[in-house]
Amino acid sequence: MRKVAVRSILGALVLLAIGFAMVPVASAQIGVSITIAPPALPVYDQPLCPGDGYIWTPGYWAWNDGGYFWVPGTWILAPQVGFLWTPPWWGWGNGIYVFHEGYWGPHVGFYGGISYGFGYFGNGYEGGRWDGGHFFYNRSVTNVNVTVVKNVYNTTIINRNVTRVSYNGGNGGINARPSAEEERYESERHVPPVAAQTQHFEAARGNPQFRAAENHGKPPVAATARPGEFNGREAVPAKEAGGEYRGGEEHAANTPAAKPSHAREITPPTRNALPSTGDAKADAKYQQQQQKLAQRQDQERQKLQAQQEKEDQRMQQQKYTAERQQQTEQRHAQQAQQMQDRHQQEQTHFEQSHSAPASHGGGRPR
Repeated sequence: MRKVAVRSILGALVLLAIGFAMVPVASAQIGVSITIAPPALPVYDQPLCPGDGYIWTPGYWAWNDGGYFWVPGTWILAPQVGFLWTPPWWGWGNGIYVFHEGYWGPHVGFYGGISYGFGYFGNGYEGGRWDGGHFFYNRSVTNVNVTVVKNVYNTTIINRNVTRVSYNGGNGGINARPSAEEERYESERHVPPVAAQTQHFEAARGNPQFRAAENHGKPPVAATARPGEFNGREAVPAKEAGGEYRGGEEHAANTPAAKPSHAREITPPTRNALPSTGDAKADAKYQQQQQKLAQRQDQERQKLQAQQEKEDQRMQQQKYTAERQQQTEQRHAQQAQQMQDRHQQEQTHFEQSHSAPASHGGGRPR
């Protein structure tokens, strides 16, 4: 899944906090860490399954630019036969909410005990199963049109975990720990979110209406039949918020700035527009220089992201030990933070040098 502009580097103290987090999951992909609890999960209906081989991926709250935003649930084609989706989840430990990314694998691992519904009731997945190379859907908990999807069965599931709480641990959070079986699943080969999921995430992040500060915990689109389709009949709105929306974004200004833990989470520098000098040529030259700086920095970020994602894939394929995974994640966080800091420093220096009076007359230096 995905991203996010305001993220936390796992510096020395934060790394220590995560290392002793309340719910330790060795191979979790740690994305962001925040001091504000995510909103409750909204209430919504599941859209119809588009066809065979699609797996339901429940919606969740993600973090960006100082606030939470909703990533709608959607049906995704499994990356390979036999693979299931382990949803992302938020966990509390030592004063921070840590985001653990979802992944594909032969079994559903620990996802914080969060009851996302539609088969994800806090442990495993009851919405369907693989059999003979085909996925069979449990009609008692999934929305399937039997004229389109023939591989179905009916098994009544009693959900005793009826809650809209969206995080594990802490004040008011879900009290659950991974079972021995779930811990064993963590050592299996995993596949990160597929391209369609990444695009779906980016589309949600770019939509202001999905921000909790705008929808107060009741997103206008809570689920979609296909990733990224936020319009039309197959875009399902939330029926209601899962609980009272308490905000929290108002505290963001007093919260230490979150930092990236991966190159894909690097926040571009704040670029301030300088007032016109009255010299059209000088202003045009400034804009060209600003564009070149932005392009160079973006290329550097893309290069580092490609390098880190290649290492992520190698880590999944070679089944790194928990210690080696943590070392890799720490190195990625350091690389990302160093690049983000350097880019901001370059931008600040650029603006200062172009706003200072020239030694001969007014205007910006040429």
